[in-house]
Amino acid sequence: MPRWLLGGLVPAIVLVAWESLARAGVLSADGFSRPTRVFAAFAKAFGDGTLLVQTGQTFGAAAVGLALAAVAGIACGTLLGLVRPLQRVTALTVDALRPVPSVALIPVSLLIFGFSRTMSAAVAAFACFWPVLIVTISSVRAIDPRLIEVGRMLGMPLWRRILKLALPAAMPGILVGIRLAAGIAIVVTVTTEIVANPRGLGYGMTLAAETLQADLVWATLIWIGVVGWAVNAAMLGLERRWLHWYWLNRA
Repeated sequence: MPRWLLGGLVPAIVLVAWESLARAGVLSADGFSRPTRVFAAFAKAFGDGTLLVQTGQTFGAAAVGLALAAVAGIACGTLLGLVRPLQRVTALTVDALRPVPSVALIPVSLLIFGFSRTMSAAVAAFACFWPVLIVTISSVRAIDPRLIEVGRMLGMPLWRRILKLALPAAMPGILVGIRLAAGIAIVVTVTTEIVANPRGLGYGMTLAAETLQADLVWATLIWIGVVGWAVNAAMLGLERRWLHWYWLNRA
């Protein structure tokens, strides 16, 4: 059985059971609607462009937040992974800030940036920074010390050792951290839109729930999952293309 077909078995079973239970009256129409009605609501929202606009707003903010977190997390993580004394100096600060919930920054971000894409992107960047930072530190520390020693023996400055030796060797682990952070960026962005930011898919779900459009709520929720899956698949494809040597060795 093809892999994609095998992976679609569980969603298909869930949809059939959902439709059957909804038609039998076991599931409340106010809360669950029916998959057929959900699909109709999706087609309508997609056709009039509402869903596309909201998708661009949500995933645009998530992409900006992820990009900021990736640049800052990789730069700081590589430096802390190579310079152990600097890591020990900053350990207390990292350990104190990392447990702060990203949603706790929503009021602060709202005061600074107002209702905008920047507001959601800033909160998402804070949430994504920490996994990228931690994974980068671990990946850099896992590099063979002899590789870095060769750079020192050749008289390479620190920035050159980072660009030519540390980053290429640690990139497989770093890209895993970025893919993990991408999911976090989507979750946090949608959360900010539901809680405070009147834009994007999260706000669209809130409006649909307030007007008792259960079919549109479910359609938007499923659409977020589908687009998130597509983003992860695209990032994995790019990772395998950029790091083909790594994936060949794994095979």
